[in-house]
Amino acid sequence: MDVSKLPGFYAIAAADPDRLAVIDTDGTRTSYGDLLARVNQVSHGLRARGLRDGDVVAGVLPNGIDALVMIMATGQIGLYYVPINWHLTAAEVAYILADCDAKVVVAGPGYDVPGAETGTGGLAEGQPADAPADRATGAVMWYTSGTTGFPKGVQRPLPGTEPEALVPLYIWFFGEVVDLKAGDEVHLVTSPMYHSAPCAHAQFALHLGHTVVITPKFDPLNILELIERHRVTNAMMVPTMFHRMLQLPEDIRGKYDVSSLRQVIHTAAACPVAVKQQIMDWWGPVLYEYYGSTESTIAFSVKPHDWLARPGTVGRPAPSFEARILDESGAELPPGEPGMIYVKSGMGSFEYRKDPAKTAASMRGEWYAPGDIGYLDGDGYLFLCDRRTDLIVSGGVNIYPAEIEAALLEHPAVADVAVIGVPDEEWGHNVVALVQPGEDVTPGPELTAALLEHCGPRIARFKQPKVIEYRATLPRTPTGKLSRSKVRADYLAANTSSSE
Repeated sequence: MDVSKLPGFYAIAAADPDRLAVIDTDGTRTSYGDLLARVNQVSHGLRARGLRDGDVVAGVLPNGIDALVMIMATGQIGLYYVPINWHLTAAEVAYILADCDAKVVVAGPGYDVPGAETGTGGLAEGQPADAPADRATGAVMWYTSGTTGFPKGVQRPLPGTEPEALVPLYIWFFGEVVDLKAGDEVHLVTSPMYHSAPCAHAQFALHLGHTVVITPKFDPLNILELIERHRVTNAMMVPTMFHRMLQLPEDIRGKYDVSSLRQVIHTAAACPVAVKQQIMDWWGPVLYEYYGSTESTIAFSVKPHDWLARPGTVGRPAPSFEARILDESGAELPPGEPGMIYVKSGMGSFEYRKDPAKTAASMRGEWYAPGDIGYLDGDGYLFLCDRRTDLIVSGGVNIYPAEIEAALLEHPAVADVAVIGVPDEEWGHNVVALVQPGEDVTPGPELTAALLEHCGPRIARFKQPKVIEYRATLPRTPTGKLSRSKVRADYLAANTSSSE
């Protein structure tokens, strides 16, 4: 059935109930009709518990069909849904639940959350499978810490319309940005759906009539096997995943047929040019990239051939967005000169829940600052330098850790790397690289010499690490973001205590 004219999941499921909606982590298959029936039952169950427009529901759920059910159920009865990272401590989960005023909490089996429903079964039990009355669009409210402080909910006003009125706008936007269209496509979930991008892509895959294949966690061989088995056409990944797949031996990589891929979208962290080029040499020109944040959503985007013409760019402003690069005084900077990135969106405003001061501090009038440093070229393409908080100033010169990390990651002995600035009385900061060696690689003076020699032709001498140390692992989030703040704090604590 041609679903391209139908306005999203709820209409598609009603018109084509036998269409395959989800292949779950254990291989269980669920049709659009059966998924809609469970979604409707949960919507009725939430209403039966007294929830009304604008109320909040939270989920501590692993990747799986329940996570999708909660998004789609709250999304048609005007509720805010808060997905919570199941890796958080009990105290951290409790803080978010209290701050968001969740009236119902759903948790996966094995997650000890006081007062939570276990899965969606209890909410659905005994409820009708038809659509609820007075349907209204809900929203996902993401909790984000930014760079410091307690996490705050990023809350957008509810539109007050049925989902079918708003979904076409978002379908158009995704089509413009990453060429995703409605039809017989297959989307692969590779990351935890408690993060905004994986969740949004899974949700809109259903609005596009795609089949959603869900993995419990990222594993390079499993991902390649699923792409081949299910003829996956689109997926959302992060640069760390690319790096891990490129570390597979070439004969292993060559065993898998990835020719079905048409769009592999990546975000969450800067992708080293060499890594992205190697993936496109392997998979073809299928990598789409966008840059934004939980607050700004997709602010910049670039399609494969535009990136190949300008390696390293994260794109031009997405539809309805404007961008400016400003210095510390707020003056606009010319092309090629790095400064703070500011964006303005025509897609709607946001506020930090219960924190008007933080909302105001993040804005300059109508312009929002994601917290990154970058520059625009003469054609308006954005190139990122680094997070403002990670900037290293040595001898009065700005040094961007991401540039050094990208150079070191090109060396085959490096599995992962974090570059930080360490205080120095003479220079202000010294550049320190903490390297996670690849398997069967022996760290030591010989490797250090090889890495410094490798950096020679790639980055200027003043950017090269003054110190290289080795770590068994480096702290990354499940979506691949490097926690440089934790790396820096751990390094300084260890070196301060060892010198006392």
